[in-house]
This record gives sequence, C-alpha cells and structure tokens, in this order.
Amino acid sequence: MPNPIFASLPTTIFEEMSGLARETGAINLGQGFPDDPGPEPIRRKAAEAVLDGYNQYPPMAGLPQLREAVAGHYARTQGLDLDWRSEVTITSGATEALAASLLALIRPGDEVVLFQPLYDSYLPIVRLAGGTPRLARLSPPHWRIDRAMLEAVFTERTRVVVLNSPLNPAAVVLPEADLALLAEFCVAHGAVAVCDEVWEQVIYAPHVHRSLLTFPGMRERTVKIGSAGKMFGLTGWKVGFISAAPPLTRVIAKAHQFLTFTTPPNLQTAVAWGLENSGDWFETMPATLARSRDRLEAALRAEGFATLPSQGTYFLNIDLKASGIEEADRDFCLRAVKTVGVAAIPVSAFYEQDPVSHILRLCFSKADETLDEGVRRLAKARDLARAAG
Repeated sequence: MPNPIFASLPTTIFEEMSGLARETGAINLGQGFPDDPGPEPIRRKAAEAVLDGYNQYPPMAGLPQLREAVAGHYARTQGLDLDWRSEVTITSGATEALAASLLALIRPGDEVVLFQPLYDSYLPIVRLAGGTPRLARLSPPHWRIDRAMLEAVFTERTRVVVLNSPLNPAAVVLPEADLALLAEFCVAHGAVAVCDEVWEQVIYAPHVHRSLLTFPGMRERTVKIGSAGKMFGLTGWKVGFISAAPPLTRVIAKAHQFLTFTTPPNLQTAVAWGLENSGDWFETMPATLARSRDRLEAALRAEGFATLPSQGTYFLNIDLKASGIEEADRDFCLRAVKTVGVAAIPVSAFYEQDPVSHILRLCFSKADETLDEGVRRLAKARDLARAAG
C-alpha cells in the first residue's frame, strides 16, 4: 500500500494550472519563473565547467568554493558572519534543503508551527517526519503576525517553526516587529526556526530583507535556506544553500546525504562565480522586476482591478472581491485559463484550513507584451464571471 501522506495529495496547483496553460496555449502568469533566460556569463560558466571541469561526485556538503562564496555573499549583503566550513551546506534546490532540515530536526510527536499561506511542500514533509502541524493564519491585505496568533499555536510541545520570508504568495516583506515577536516565542519555547528565505534578493525598495537568524537568541536556533535559482532567475538549476550553526548543520547534512547527496558540480561552479562576480545583478535585477510589477499593476488598475502591494517576489495579487468579482479564486482561475487563455494561481491553494478564497496571484517576471495581453484576457474573464453571477 502506498504511503497515505503522499497518496492522498492532489496534483499541485502549479502543475494543474501550468498543465492547463500548455493544453490550451494560454498565457502563463501562474507558475513563478521568468521569461528572461538568466545572466549569460553565469550560464556560460556552467557550460564551460561541463566541458573543461570536474564531472564526478563533488563533496557531499558542496564545493568548497561555493560554500565560501555563499558565506561571502551573505557577509556583504546581510552582514552575516558564517563559517563556510562548518555552517554552509549546498543542496539540490531549496525544496531539498527544506526536506533535509525538517526530516533532521522533527521527532515523532513534535509540534511544528507554520504560517498559512504556505508553500505546498511543507506539510507533507512535516507529517512524514512525524510532526504535528500547528497552523497560524495570515490574512490580507497586510499578512501580519501578532501575539494572539502565536499564543494560539505555540505549546510546550513546539519544537520547530517554519517561516517563509519574504512571503510567497503574499509578496510581503515581514516587518521587523513581526520577526522580533516570532524570535521571542522561539527562544521562550526552545524552538528551532527553519527559514525559507529564497526570495531574499528579490525585494523592492524601500523594503529590506532581514533574516530571523540575526535576532537576539536566534543565531544558534535558525536554519537559513537560500536559492541560487531565485537569486539569478535560473529556476531549473535547483541549487540551494543551508546556513546554520554547526550542531544543526551536522544533523541536517546527515539527512541531505541520503536525499540527493550532492548537486551537479558545473552548476555549483557557475553559482560560486556568480555570487562573487555579479554584484551589479543584485541591483539591476530587482529594478527590472519592479518596472514589470509597476507595469502590470498600472494595467490592472486601469481595467478596474484592485491589487495588493508587492514588496518582494515575482508576484502581484488581485483582490477579487474588491474588484467586484464574487466568484471564488479557484473558480475564477479555471474560468480564466479555459475560456480566455490566461493562467493564474488561486491563493486559497496555499491554505489547508480556513482558506482566504478571494485573492489571485499573478507572476510578473514576464515580457511586457505578455503582461499586457494577460491583463486584457483577465478583464474578459472578469466580465464573464460578472455575467454568470
């Protein structure tokens, strides 16, 4: 008999909507990948490393030059003091990093605090490790953490907290006050925080990313997870980073070695080069994306859609209810992709309990003409929804 944790899972909303987009030839504003191919010099380094470099097993923890480059990047950009030898591990993407971290840190019966909306890999891995999820619910338009919320989910059995910041799909950068409050609860309950920070470089001024790892009492109890795919817009490369204090790193590495063991050496080589030689990218990339965000937002508002602020990530959200659309987000998404040819993601898919069902997530890391046509089609879908309602 199959494992019920996985056998009962539906097809992910990303695969469902992208599959429908492929079948119908729709514009895909759903799944979060850019139209741009990524920095050419980094891609060229990867190609050169395949032809001229080492193609056998690299070290389990990752190539030393990449681990050192990760520590250097975080020192320059976030003021972190990481020992690359004992505190940095390279994984096959951030999803594998999350799996290794959760499998290594959760014991059967432990309670794990998570925040909805959440990335869909979190819950199956928590349950596979024997953990019991305790779900806090964030709500639009501000998606804030507060004391009453944390008091409702933290107990004497809380051992792990999973935090996504910047938050996908909400597209917000959590305020320092919220992070400080969460750090207070982690310390008081002796909990380890597993921080999914893959969007840390995709942030728009004046907002600034701060890792939970930097708050008082959190240096020894935080696992920080980053993603080269998100940093460089190379989502298919699946190169992730885990940064944590040595005791945490040692146990997580033991889980990592039996998941993927290692990651292609040519990609590690190219990412190491990129982190050390692409300082301008981390300035131009967010500025370019911000222009796309602003273009999409202006076009949506001109059509009468109500949008929520996008402070980071590739995403901008529409408030369907505030836009005069009574249809639930999933129903509207199915209508849009099947009848007018544009795919989006219903934010209700990021909830297991008590979902917010009137928010639609759009990806704006696309060409201008794709965004413009996507808005025109969404307006048609809105008109059809109103007529049907």
